[in-house]
Amino acid sequence: MHSQELRHLISDTPRVMVVDGSKMVRKMIADVLTRELPGVEVIGCASVAEARKALEGGAVHLVTTSLALKDGDGLEIARAVRESAGQAYVPVIVVSGDAQQHLVERRFTEYVTDYFDKSLGHEALAAFIRGYVQPEPVAGATVLYVEDSRVVAETTKRMLERHDLKVVHVLKAEDAFALLTAESLGHSTHRFDLVLTDVTLKGELSGRDVVQRVRIDFAYGKRRLPILVMTGDDNRNNQSELLQAGANDLVLKPIEERLLITKVLFQLRVSSMGEARSLV
Repeated sequence: MHSQELRHLISDTPRVMVVDGSKMVRKMIADVLTRELPGVEVIGCASVAEARKALEGGAVHLVTTSLALKDGDGLEIARAVRESAGQAYVPVIVVSGDAQQHLVERRFTEYVTDYFDKSLGHEALAAFIRGYVQPEPVAGATVLYVEDSRVVAETTKRMLERHDLKVVHVLKAEDAFALLTAESLGHSTHRFDLVLTDVTLKGELSGRDVVQRVRIDFAYGKRRLPILVMTGDDNRNNQSELLQAGANDLVLKPIEERLLITKVLFQLRVSSMGEARSLV
């Protein structure tokens, strides 16, 4: 099955709502989206009131919103989208200058699908949005996947492989470290572009240990080797600790394919911008 058959949204002409108080920002985002997504219709809104009115005018496929607006905040937009008829599963992306801090502190509510750090720029935002609307595989990317359940691993591996990702699965953290060590010494046929690990693993080491060792012992920064941690723990403090330890992002269980693939492809894109492998 090809990725073209697995588009996250069932439309070649997606309607994307962009909510931002700055007319210039709305235009810049619209220009990039128009170039990146032929057939896109961008609905620009400057306020909560304008967004609510636009939602009454027809369904949208994705919403981006800044947090601070003249008559409220982006979380009100997210809530309005969820409350609109037929809009329950529309991705709502908050674009913020301190998105990582919001993520670490788990401030976002159940209304928000994901976050985007505006400091990455409009080109990266367009790539991020495209990940939801029309995902494209990252050619030749290899995921090191740590999961101690063979059943879960097989299901998740199929999700990743459907999007043309190469997957090397290991059962234990120790096996992952052995492969990363071999790669760092030039003794491996694999070149890992991203680590995906469950937080709970059999044995002495956990997914958090994977994160800490990659960041401290191997000294790989977040762009050089992104790490996504899968967790079923909804405790915000535990989630925050994983992010502070160096995880790029979390994928909450039960795993939803659209969100997993979007997060994986986005991290791979950000990592590949410029000479990312040389960055820490």
